[in-house]
Amino acid sequence: MKIAVTGASGLIGSALVPHLRTQGHEVVRLVRRPSTAADEITWDPKAGTVDLAKLQGTEAVVHLAGAGVGDHRWTDDYKRQILDSRVDGTRTIVEAITKLDTPPKVLVSGSAIGWYGETGDRRVDESDPAGTGFLADVVRAWEATADPAEQAGIRVVHARTGLVVAKEGGAWARMFPLFKLGLGGKLGSGRQYWSWISLRDEVRALEYLIANETITGPVNLTGPNPATNAEVTAAMGEVLGRPTLLPAPAFALKAVLGEFSTEVLGSARVVPAVLERSGFVWDDPTIANAIRTALESAKHARLGGK
Repeated sequence: MKIAVTGASGLIGSALVPHLRTQGHEVVRLVRRPSTAADEITWDPKAGTVDLAKLQGTEAVVHLAGAGVGDHRWTDDYKRQILDSRVDGTRTIVEAITKLDTPPKVLVSGSAIGWYGETGDRRVDESDPAGTGFLADVVRAWEATADPAEQAGIRVVHARTGLVVAKEGGAWARMFPLFKLGLGGKLGSGRQYWSWISLRDEVRALEYLIANETITGPVNLTGPNPATNAEVTAAMGEVLGRPTLLPAPAFALKAVLGEFSTEVLGSARVVPAVLERSGFVWDDPTIANAIRTALESAKHARLGGK
């Protein structure tokens, strides 16, 4: 199958592309510069352009591009960049694939569990409505931008990804060094739920969504067992063999992170009901499994796969 991937250089995309290739798929990467390799397609989300000739024959598209939510302090300008990068990118890829002589069968469009907003201890799944807050507003606009693809007869899946456990990027890339030094601890009260997924299960789930023709609409890409921040902290300490005695008080996080601290201190207890009903099996069903896998994957990469 010929599969096009946007955001191929990001945390998820850089793991997804080689995985799909090992499964025998032809993968082309959309890049925001003149293409220099046979497997690259030039696109410009801001200008709304894609090299349609090279996109011809694509049977599936995985759209992962977007500005990192936790990469910078949430100024008004950066919040606009978070929103625009998702809406502009999705609009551009949707317009492109609907113009193809033979449109792809499926668009797996990146999304996020930010859809649900603050949920406290309440379990939520794909049947729950959107919550409130900046990220909920972003995800609502993001997903709606893909509607024309569905109207054109393309199967659209919104992959609502949780916190990805990986050593190479995302929240855990910042956490691992601190915990290894014995400086890790719970954040705020520690009672807030983190809905996480290991990077390898994220990649496997995306491949699963491409192949499973019965799945459409929103799908939560999270592990089956959301954990509180205190439970995550304990698991990190256990796996790394380090103390976790230094909590970060809420006021300090707010001072350092600004508005983004509301997401760190907030609680989202999101369960992957669609994946569970469809029979998907997680390689890393617990947070401790996911942490161990992240460390093992990083070690394997350092050794060059040996």
